[in-house]
Amino acid sequence: MRKHIFNAGPCVLSDPARENTAKAVLDLDGIGQSIMEVSHRGKEFIAIFDETVALFKEVLDIPEGYSVLFLGGGASLQFAMIPYNFLHTKAFYLDTGTWSTKAYKEAQLYGEAIIVSSKDKNYSYIPKGYKVPDDIDYFHITTNNTIKGTEIHVDYDCKVPLIADMSSDILSRPVDVAKYDMIYGGAQKNLGPAGVTFVIIKNSLLDKVVDRIIPTMLKYSTHVENESMFNTPPVLPIFVVRETLKWVKSLGGVTEMYKLNKAKAELLYKAIDDSNMFVGTVEKEDRSLMNICFVMKEKYAELEGEFIKFASSKNCVGIKGHRSVGGFRASTYNATSIEDVQALVDAMKEFEANNA
Repeated sequence: MRKHIFNAGPCVLSDPARENTAKAVLDLDGIGQSIMEVSHRGKEFIAIFDETVALFKEVLDIPEGYSVLFLGGGASLQFAMIPYNFLHTKAFYLDTGTWSTKAYKEAQLYGEAIIVSSKDKNYSYIPKGYKVPDDIDYFHITTNNTIKGTEIHVDYDCKVPLIADMSSDILSRPVDVAKYDMIYGGAQKNLGPAGVTFVIIKNSLLDKVVDRIIPTMLKYSTHVENESMFNTPPVLPIFVVRETLKWVKSLGGVTEMYKLNKAKAELLYKAIDDSNMFVGTVEKEDRSLMNICFVMKEKYAELEGEFIKFASSKNCVGIKGHRSVGGFRASTYNATSIEDVQALVDAMKEFEANNA
């Protein structure tokens, strides 16, 4: 029986993406080779790569003047590449949790990095009312926070270059890409499996590269000029990204994904808010649609482990909160169905009825 998968990453994948990839691993389109055996410069993979880029541009409505890259190293490598390439003197970081903190620390290696943070309340909200300085090289944000469960639900208007880590909410809602100079992220949340990193970069941003010696592999221009083929790209994960994009398009694109994601989140958040046992951990206006975090109320705290076991017995897996936070986290990415969420809600209600 297929599990109800709520892992924060690697993510749940759509049935078409899994099934088509399984076939291609054995034999890609009847050519007698696995997708894992074809040359990354052969006509078979070049066609797959070109289609993946075209689909990404179509589904996200990426305007002219942007390049799409598929690289290795995860978002964590981008944390270092961004300041290495673009931090001349000073950058501004919105610190909303673990991953934005890591990005900020990398920036401090190359210049001055200033922050606005929600650490004062354990990252339970998105900071507001601050002023973005005019004299910075770029403004960096993390739009969704997988560990703390907060999300930025709008596209900021910004006079300086805006760079966003969208690892865990890419494809979950319409995005005005034109408001960003760069969007990047690991694929293993909403886009595909672990092993490939996406970068959407405004070509004019490449004119702002700092005057320092940058190793070839860490230059964005290297990968733009070589169309992600400077070294061997992660072929299999890119294939899965293509299948995921085809699936998203078939369902009506990111607009329909957004409707589904809101419905799933509303269902689970209502169950949390109506419960006498469970309670949410972030401010309601900043709640993530992708990573729904909650805990046991204090008097039931000793039942956390029992609930995880109970949920597993109902085929709901991956709900344990991050090791740095505890509690529970249900990641409701695009491929998580409303039926999956209902199964978790039913498990919560049954457990509460038996134990409250």
